[in-house]
Amino acid sequence: MINPELDAFLADWNGKWARLKQGATPQERRAHFEIVASEMRLATPEDVSTDRVEWTETPAGPVRSRIFRHKAGGTQACLIYLHGGAWMQGSPETHWDITARIADWNRQTVISVDYALTPEHPFPAALDQVNAVAKWAHDEAASLGIDPARIAIGGDSAGGNLAAASTLDMRGSAVRYCAQLLVYPACDFEHDRPSMIANAEAPLLQTRGMKAVNAMYSPDPAGLSNPRIAPLLAESHAGLPPAFVAVAENDPLHDSGALYARALEAAGVPVTFDEGEGLIHGYLRSMGYSPTAMAKFRAMAAWLSAF
Repeated sequence: MINPELDAFLADWNGKWARLKQGATPQERRAHFEIVASEMRLATPEDVSTDRVEWTETPAGPVRSRIFRHKAGGTQACLIYLHGGAWMQGSPETHWDITARIADWNRQTVISVDYALTPEHPFPAALDQVNAVAKWAHDEAASLGIDPARIAIGGDSAGGNLAAASTLDMRGSAVRYCAQLLVYPACDFEHDRPSMIANAEAPLLQTRGMKAVNAMYSPDPAGLSNPRIAPLLAESHAGLPPAFVAVAENDPLHDSGALYARALEAAGVPVTFDEGEGLIHGYLRSMGYSPTAMAKFRAMAAWLSAF
């Protein structure tokens, strides 16, 4: 059962996406997403500065980040946030409501990364850029006003995948993430799991077309067994930072995220897990409609504030 609080949100969301023509290209979907997100954006909290933009040079080309910083100043904790969008669409602007509120509620700095998108830039471009931004943030902590020992990473959907993969890449490096926030993440690419079958036609994310989207991220099918693409398949998850893993009951990706939480726990990583009863993939977008979605989001931020 889908929580009825989501009905009004889904009506608005689906109505806006119905304006996109059939057979739209990834580039057209990308542009439309920016418009829809702008139309549905909530008011920005007054105590958050959003104007600072930084560019970081990376092996995969320069990458833009928008800095959401609480106006309290001082040395703040930091979250590197990676937006969702199937590696194909999305930006710091489409996920503004999420990053601005974390910065506000936790009185911290959020670095929202505009990583390279597919199909123009397949794996490993996005992940290499994310890792480069993490290194940059750690090295430039003083100028950013952040504590280099309190850098967390997080993301939703494809962004959750990138966040999980980055924790594996950064394990043992100078960048020691203090926490990871994974919201309905894609942690592997199995298509025969129960949640994939039961939620094949769920709102916001359907299984049809997934293989084509995944192929844009990993053009080589063998790449989908690479732990840098499918973090669940890593030989070891030991030594990774504490995790909050939030899934949604009515989401094809439910089982992928749930299995990742179990893998982390089995490796001795502290895990807070939220089942997302009655919720759907992308439910953070409904926070202005659904008290349940807002409460879930506040719980994530409260957990993060302890690090």
